[in-house]
Amino acid sequence: MLPFTRPSIGEEEQRAVAEVLASGWLATGPRVAAFEQALADYLGGGVTVRVFNSGTSALEAALIASGIGPGDEVIIPAMSFVATANVVVRAGAVPVFVDVDPVSRNLSVNTVETALTTQTRAIMPVHFAGRGVEMEPLRELARERGLLVIEDAAQAVGTRIDDTPVGASGNPVCFSFHPNKNMTTIEGGALACNDSGLIRRAERIRFHGIERDAEGVMDVLDWGGKMNMPDVNAAVGLVQLTRLERFNQRRRELALGYIEKLPRHPAMTLPVDVPGHSWHMFCVCVDFKALGTNRSAFQDRLRSLGVGTGVHYPAMHLYSHYRKFGYEPGDLPAAERIGEQTLTLPLFPAMTGDDLGRVCGAFEQLLRGGAS
Repeated sequence: MLPFTRPSIGEEEQRAVAEVLASGWLATGPRVAAFEQALADYLGGGVTVRVFNSGTSALEAALIASGIGPGDEVIIPAMSFVATANVVVRAGAVPVFVDVDPVSRNLSVNTVETALTTQTRAIMPVHFAGRGVEMEPLRELARERGLLVIEDAAQAVGTRIDDTPVGASGNPVCFSFHPNKNMTTIEGGALACNDSGLIRRAERIRFHGIERDAEGVMDVLDWGGKMNMPDVNAAVGLVQLTRLERFNQRRRELALGYIEKLPRHPAMTLPVDVPGHSWHMFCVCVDFKALGTNRSAFQDRLRSLGVGTGVHYPAMHLYSHYRKFGYEPGDLPAAERIGEQTLTLPLFPAMTGDDLGRVCGAFEQLLRGGAS
């Protein structure tokens, strides 16, 4: 069975973990500091990086450290993993969902403008599947309206926009290093920013609100959680970061292979390559109804041919919790259509040409020979 994703972990990562275990320092320590500096160097732009136990924690800390709270609205795309909305609610604010472009699955300045109210405090774009959002119009709008921009780059480590790495902009940008991402720390995330005050607040939030003076005397200045990354995870990340560009190059090769070799069929829509895309996922849309089937049955047929798939994602505004904010079917049609038709194909660096051929052959069989 070919899974839709698989992390690339080798002997170098295993040795790095063994060294940390032998050192006796397992929690946040020298490897975390080294990993933060290595990430900052990789991103450029003079940003400071602080790592967390997950990308979700990094987003939550970025929102709280930015002063987002009750009475505020945060504009987010309806097409993302639910963590994007959950952290807004966790901060006490209201998520305002907007529709996305049917091809890129990203929000745009036009959809954001229509959602602005007097309570809007921040825009949180998501770089879906490694494709960068068109950021400059959003930043210009934010400057004009006095809004914050906090980027959810959980799926976009290594993505570039106009040849600049996502994360180098200076505004808060959050990454995830979950095992299904382009590089992993087993679990983990990071916040990149050039605001020293926000970074200090985020440091406190990730570890119980604690701050120490030059003599080491402890005080608790804010609410804080337990969001720190252990050295074991950072050791894996230090190795993975050196391999990230190779990982992403292989992902790009595979994605272009899909675009070239997948069958053209009126019931299937393929993603489009753009410069700087890091290809975290390869998500197609399949009109299952037009094929006389449904997604579950289609996935079962693919599994019988040795191909695993994922679903990324249902439209967030239609989850029961977010319907409480007044959303109904039909409100955001592009996101809803994607949510009904999306299918994530296998894509990871260890895939071979034969693997890719197996997936394309399976789709040829189902699309040309009947999916039911």
